Amino acid sequence: MKFTDLNLNTPLINALDELGYVHPTTIQQKVFSVAMSGRDVCGIAQTGTGKTFAYLLPCLRQWKFSKDKSPQILIVVPTRELVAQVVNAAKSLTTYMNVQVVGVYGGTSINTQTIEVQNGADVLVATPGRLFDLAMNGAFKTKTIKRLVIDEVDEMLNLGYRTQLKNILDLLPEKRQNLMFSATITDDVEALIETYFNNPERVEAAPTGTPLENIIQTAYDVPNFYTKVNLLELLLSEDATMTKVLVFAATKKLADDLYEQLSSKFPEKVGVIHSNKEQNHRFNTVKQFQNGTYRFIIATDIVARGIDIAEVTHVINFDTPDVPENYIHRIGRTGRADKKGISITFITEKEKPQQEAIEALMKYQIPTTPLPDNLIISDVLTEDEKPKVFMKIIKLKQPKKEDVGPAFHEKSAKNQKVNFIVRKKDRMMKKYGRPKTRGAKK
Repeated sequence: MKFTDLNLNTPLINALDELGYVHPTTIQQKVFSVAMSGRDVCGIAQTGTGKTFAYLLPCLRQWKFSKDKSPQILIVVPTRELVAQVVNAAKSLTTYMNVQVVGVYGGTSINTQTIEVQNGADVLVATPGRLFDLAMNGAFKTKTIKRLVIDEVDEMLNLGYRTQLKNILDLLPEKRQNLMFSATITDDVEALIETYFNNPERVEAAPTGTPLENIIQTAYDVPNFYTKVNLLELLLSEDATMTKVLVFAATKKLADDLYEQLSSKFPEKVGVIHSNKEQNHRFNTVKQFQNGTYRFIIATDIVARGIDIAEVTHVINFDTPDVPENYIHRIGRTGRADKKGISITFITEKEKPQQEAIEALMKYQIPTTPLPDNLIISDVLTEDEKPKVFMKIIKLKQPKKEDVGPAFHEKSAKNQKVNFIVRKKDRMMKKYGRPKTRGAKK
């Protein structure tokens, strides 16, 4: 099937031709007919399957010109980077349409974004927190929204946006079309669907956990952390095919530590990105990675979802993710647009349970590659890797309350005196044996 076979208008067909797109992906083809019918949609698809165009095409096809400056299409996404990506995709599709696309997110001036939205936004792309703030400030009218898209909804709930998302949904008009996309359907996602959606049709492009066919997966059994560092340096130094590499680290601190160790060996060729970095830094890092300035970047899972970086040759999982689905999202950064990609995972003995969970989810065993002969095996251990000495703690028997004596000692005889007031009359009686008076009055 070609895009020309879908019920698209001429401006959208022309825009797709300019972008070089001819054939829709599975999720794009399946979602289009359902969305055009007006029904709510729950799309389940892996990263890299073309979800962005899957919801943009039917929404833009049904868009109608209005003099009202408030948005008709609202798209909610979890991260700032994904806002930028969706805005770029929407602008590329509306080259021949008079559609205003605006993206808003936290970390920048809300006043500037308020003015931008008030000037006109037919399509509003936003992160939940900033969107709710703008709605509360009266920057736009929610009653004009005809179509709501929630992308990467499972990740949005994982990032703690549950309250903001529900508050936004409560503000929207009941008569609207909902399109939701998620890689996994968790209990929280199910609850959201039941509460706010109108019997959505589920459209599944690939079952959750299906290993992506264009990705060659391999793993190394590595004894410890510092050997992982040595292996990473060795692979990057010796493998000339690693021209655009994404290295995933489990935490922001680990990402920064790896960057410090590798930036001296690969000067001006490595970048780092995670949620603690300023917005401009994050955008510039992705930009320099896309244009080839950076040969590889070290990242946390913030970029595992939604960020479309073209032609990533390798994904290296420095640590095995705790959540099996995150492994799918990570490796989905490579092998896109029918190109081959390579995924490499470093696995310690402690991470074997995570490996087993990932393989059970995919129903596929990741092949193990022997360690290179010239790899330096480190015998230095981190604090977490050092064996713990557990000493038996013997609890002393506490005396019973009735066996415990008073918490004070007896006063000495000197201190046992009690002060009391003696009247003068009584003192005189004791001294003279009779009351002492001044005598009779004259």
